[in-house]
Amino acid sequence: MRADRDFAYGAAAGLLGDLLLGDPRRGHPVAAFGRAAGAVERVLWRDHRGWGALHALVCAGGAVGAGALASCAVRRSRAASVGLTAAATWAVVGGTSLGREARAIGGALAAGDVDVARERLPHLCGRDPAALDADGIARAVVESVAENTSDAVVGALVWGAVGGVPGLLGFRAVNTLDAMVGHRSPRHLRYGWASARLDDVLGWPGARLTAALAVAAGGSPRGAVRAWRGDAAKHPSPNAGVVEASFAGALGVRLGGSLSYGGRVEHRPVLNGAGRAVGVRDIERAVTLSRRVGWLALGVAVAVDVARTKQRRRFA
Repeated sequence: MRADRDFAYGAAAGLLGDLLLGDPRRGHPVAAFGRAAGAVERVLWRDHRGWGALHALVCAGGAVGAGALASCAVRRSRAASVGLTAAATWAVVGGTSLGREARAIGGALAAGDVDVARERLPHLCGRDPAALDADGIARAVVESVAENTSDAVVGALVWGAVGGVPGLLGFRAVNTLDAMVGHRSPRHLRYGWASARLDDVLGWPGARLTAALAVAAGGSPRGAVRAWRGDAAKHPSPNAGVVEASFAGALGVRLGGSLSYGGRVEHRPVLNGAGRAVGVRDIERAVTLSRRVGWLALGVAVAVDVARTKQRRRFA
C-alpha cells in the first residue's frame, strides 16, 4: 500500500501548497522549462512538422526522464518520495494563481476600471483586450478559468495518478509546449503541430473529468449536462469545448461567440445559448467552481492510483 499512499499524501500536500503559496514570482520551475524549451526551439526550428515533433520529443521526453530519475533516486525513502510528489504537484498545478488573476480582473471590473482589467487580462489568456468591453472581459475570464481548470489542475492530477512524478511533469511540459508553439501563427503552424496534437491527446481524459466534476459540483447539473452534450462538439478544440460548455451550463451563463487573438477575429459557437450573459459576479462563481473541481479531482486521482496499484500487484 505504500506507493498509493505516497501519491495520495504527496499530491494532497502539493495541492495544499498551491492553495497556500500559489506560484512564486521568480524562479518557477515551469518558467525555467519554458526558457529551456525556447532555447531548444532556437536550435531546431525549421518550417517543418518533423522538426517540431523532434522539439516536442526532446522537451517533453526530457521532463519525463527527469521525473523518472528523481523518482528512482528517492524510492527507498518514503518521506523523500512523498516530498518529491508534493513538490512536483505544487510545481505543475496552478489553481491558486488562476483564481487570483481572475479575481483581480473581476475586482477591477467591479470598480468600473475597465482599463486596469484590460491590462491584467493578458496574464490570464491570449485574447486581444483592446477589442473587449467589460462584458467581453468577464466572459473571457470565465472561459479561461474553465479551460485552465482542466489544463492547470485536473489534467496534471490525472496523469500523476497514471504515471507518478514523470506523469505530472510530462503533462505540464506538453501543456507548456502547446502554449508556446501550438498556436496557428506563421512561424508555428507546422513546427508546433506535434505539440498541439500531443496536448489534445493528453488533455482528453482531464477535460472529460473536469466536465463531469463541474456537473457534480456546479449549481445546475442538468444544465451542465445539456450544454456539454449539445454544444461541446461545436467548439474547434476537442477539449476546451467540453470544459467550457459544462462550466457554462453549471453556472447558467452563455459563453462563446466572437473573439480576437492578435488582431485575428474568430467567430466561435455559442455554448449554453439558453443561459444569460456573463456578468462580473460570475467570475467569482467560476473560481469557486474551479476550486471545488480541483479538490474533487484529487480524490478521483488518488482512487485511480490506488486501483492501479492493487491491479498491478494482483498480476505481479
